[in-house]
Amino acid sequence: MRLKSTLENYVFVLPAVLIFSIFYIYPFIQIFHLSFFDWDGIVSFRDAAPVGWGNFKEILFEDSIWWQAMWNAGYITLIALIFQNILAFLLAWACDREIRMKNWYKVIFFIPPILSEIVVGMAWRFIINDIDGANIVNRMLVSVGLPNLVHNWLSDPKTALTTVALVHCWKGFGWGFLIFLAGFQTIPRELYEAARVDGANAWHSFKKITIPLMMPVAVLVAILTVLGTMQAFVLILGLVGGEFAGHTSVPVLRILASMRGSSRFGYACAQGITFGMVLVIISFIQYRFSKNVKA
Repeated sequence: MRLKSTLENYVFVLPAVLIFSIFYIYPFIQIFHLSFFDWDGIVSFRDAAPVGWGNFKEILFEDSIWWQAMWNAGYITLIALIFQNILAFLLAWACDREIRMKNWYKVIFFIPPILSEIVVGMAWRFIINDIDGANIVNRMLVSVGLPNLVHNWLSDPKTALTTVALVHCWKGFGWGFLIFLAGFQTIPRELYEAARVDGANAWHSFKKITIPLMMPVAVLVAILTVLGTMQAFVLILGLVGGEFAGHTSVPVLRILASMRGSSRFGYACAQGITFGMVLVIISFIQYRFSKNVKA
């Protein structure tokens, strides 16, 4: 009976294991294998020249454009961690209070994340990108008497990356909002009532009850924000309109450029492996930090 029960359990798990192996494990093994070859994606793979660790050495020590793209992704992620998550936290805290039309706010705040990234990028490109004043932002600046601030926000290297980061925050804050709101709703209201009886004001309740109990949720949102933002590229394609993306390039776009621009599929695979290892290291550091927070 025990053997039968064990076999039944494996039968239920087997489909998921097969799907995971076919679509995740096998492609990873193939990508790792391809990263040791100089393959253009056209000739037979059997004719590809082996380069050993040459692709990885080029990425680590010679490809400054790749590390610039990594820095760009890190900058966008930092803006998202600060601005996007603070905004999501405050809006979730407000909607957890007894305010009018809070159910409508919940729906409105979740609209941006469910929109298509390419559509959002193209829409914001229309809103902010022409320096001749034909876009909405520049028209507003002119109408309020600030024509000197009219700017081509996506073409200027000084403002393009920050503009992309802010648009990304607008697109993604709804996910953090929902997670924070779910976290707020798990806090027992009796704790606030007991604190009020003991003479605590709203600020003391927020500092001594809300923040400590929401720290695990904040760490979860931070991890998801880092992993999601570091891999963002569709929104940038919609905003900038090119796979190389110039001064707003990010790692995924550099991988795409290696495949489509220079036909270096082996090098692109090595970039993907390197990028994956960076994300694993970041995730491990955040995981260790989250354990210390929970402790």
